[in-house]
Amino acid sequence: MSRKLDLVHGRVDLSHGAGGRAMAQLIEEVFARALDNPLLRQGNDQAAFEVDAGTMVMSTDGYVVSPLFFPGGDIGSLAVHGTINDLAMAGARPLHLSASFIIEEGFALADLARIARSMGDAARGAGVAVVTGDTKVVERGKADGVFICTSGIGVVPAGLRLSGERARAGDVVLLSGTIGDHGVAVMSRRDNLEFDTEIVSDSAALHELVAAMVNAAPQALRLMRDPTRGGVAATLNEIAHQSQVGVVLREDAIPVLPQVAAACELLGLDPLNVANEGKLLAVVAPGEADAVLAAMRAHPLGARAACIGEIVDDARCFVQMITSFGGRRMVDWLAAEQLPRIC
Repeated sequence: MSRKLDLVHGRVDLSHGAGGRAMAQLIEEVFARALDNPLLRQGNDQAAFEVDAGTMVMSTDGYVVSPLFFPGGDIGSLAVHGTINDLAMAGARPLHLSASFIIEEGFALADLARIARSMGDAARGAGVAVVTGDTKVVERGKADGVFICTSGIGVVPAGLRLSGERARAGDVVLLSGTIGDHGVAVMSRRDNLEFDTEIVSDSAALHELVAAMVNAAPQALRLMRDPTRGGVAATLNEIAHQSQVGVVLREDAIPVLPQVAAACELLGLDPLNVANEGKLLAVVAPGEADAVLAAMRAHPLGARAACIGEIVDDARCFVQMITSFGGRRMVDWLAAEQLPRIC
């Protein structure tokens, strides 16, 4: 029997992705141990399970964040939270995840084990299991440490339909909390920036917050989106074009932590363009907006929820903001990436 992996000083080599004994050992001692659950223990190339009746949703995403570890999280927890949130934005209860790891030769086994443990902790904390996966090892210099691809499936309650083309003039735009936390946290660690107060990523699984909102007023919810890459600005522009409407925001209503606002000013960034990993935008029929907002504020992940604007008739599909000075400015999506490698 081979020796146990040295998870303190050891390194990944090409044999760990070659399909033989070394690969089986890596999977058993790093991934299976960290992500352990009954379905994963089946040991097959797929997971077989029963599902409840309802509308099924599926999502997939890739995670290439740099640096891999940042205040408030790492690539492992981010991969779990991000995929759960994609399901949750359809109103789904997430069921299971899959994970694929592309690992660079020479990557520290200690860091790989740390990432796997973080994934396992995030999944268990959200009540979701990583039930199947895949591992590949590529030559040194071909993967920048580790990339993770995750997929997820979930079930939407009967009668609930959330979709990006459902926004209507008069609807209200709700935001679950402060913006820009994740992107600035990653940027601060990447460039070794120091602030008086540490800025921590908002990475979190939002499905329980979504469930509370659905329980409060299921028929009032038009759509939800998590404003990740491109931030609130890109997400609202996507919604405006998908629904063929305009959006008018109120700058004073948009919550931004003072330290995030200061960092963005220092770095020349607009918080509206900065990625979030634990916030959501919801478009809600006006008559039930107060009930949904109250449900959001009663949940820890929505304590700073706010009504930030409304949907208007606009054939140009413009997103505009009433500034704190009373003027208006366009909120356009970026022509280029403002913060590379943040999710």
